[in-house]
Amino acid sequence: MNDKKLAAASLAAQAMGWVDPVTRAVVPPIHMASTYVRDEDNAYRSGRIYARADNPTFDQAEATLAALEGGPKALIFSSGMSAATACFLALAPGDHVVAPKIMYWALRNWLATFATSWGLKVEFVDADRTDAIAAAVRPGATRLVWIETPANPTWCVTDIAAAADIAHRAGALLAVDSTVATPVLTRPIEHGADIVMHSATKYLNGHSDIIAGALVGARDDDWWARLRTLRAQLGTILGQTEAWLLMRGMRTLYPRVAWACRSAEALAERFAAHPMVSEVLYPGLPGFAGHAVASRQMAGGFGGMLSVRVKGGERAAIATAARVALWKRATSLGGVESLIEHRASIEGPGTPCPTDLLRLSVGVEDSGDLFDDLDQALRRAHNA
Repeated sequence: MNDKKLAAASLAAQAMGWVDPVTRAVVPPIHMASTYVRDEDNAYRSGRIYARADNPTFDQAEATLAALEGGPKALIFSSGMSAATACFLALAPGDHVVAPKIMYWALRNWLATFATSWGLKVEFVDADRTDAIAAAVRPGATRLVWIETPANPTWCVTDIAAAADIAHRAGALLAVDSTVATPVLTRPIEHGADIVMHSATKYLNGHSDIIAGALVGARDDDWWARLRTLRAQLGTILGQTEAWLLMRGMRTLYPRVAWACRSAEALAERFAAHPMVSEVLYPGLPGFAGHAVASRQMAGGFGGMLSVRVKGGERAAIATAARVALWKRATSLGGVESLIEHRASIEGPGTPCPTDLLRLSVGVEDSGDLFDDLDQALRRAHNA
């Protein structure tokens, strides 16, 4: 049994099989220390110097996530934004980057404002079209291609392998925001990605009680060393308690995601035939534009996120969200509780999000209860 290669779900559930060597506890301790003692000869043989660089509490979470994603190293950050922006801050002013038009809005806004003022040349494309990515990259000038798949909040899908080939032929790296897919459904490194990013606040933690981010590298190289140095220098380190909670959450990642996928697919199919819904956006529906690509690179499900476009436009969508009882009107996704949000209102002016769209994060409640609650809200909003 010890020689058998365990499934990823088993590695996650048992946190790589770790047992505390002193107490034999199956749950790791939280190391609160901010600094570490030098040896008599002034060396640090423990490998620890100062907690802004790392902390023993990070080790298990980083090792587990790296194993789940199939990369040699992982880094956890104080937020998804700090993890994502580190990839761009590791570049130099004047470098060209390609990013999606449809992506996490806070990062898109940061790229369009701070990153450009700092000196990066940012080009936004329809990343679900690989020909658009190919047309945008500039051989010798493009340093990073960033994609998000499925992309928030319309869940369009990008072909990771094709994007990796385009990026690499241009001399660029490919980074993939895989927050929604999680390593349960997609392992981007296996498709050619160089960096995988997660807003670990979402599915990796899964309990809506921390803010965290993570990067996993395909190689432990100079680029990875630069990211690690940036984390320490910028101070975007995760707190010790939050790191412990992240590891706690990852231990149930596989059953939580599997449940959410089943429920989301059932809801997508039912709402696709709903008289008050004009369109359902979900990669698992055969008629969805990215379904074929999603079927190739997502194993075991199509995710727990979907969006519905409400007949009657923006007012009807907002009125529907106002009338739910079980769904919670809140920003975020990937927790055990189901959330609903009128996304265009949150993103504000300039958003590419349709104003009739409601974003749904499916949790672990009964899918029948979730359908009934949103169904009554749609009908009451329509009759109001």
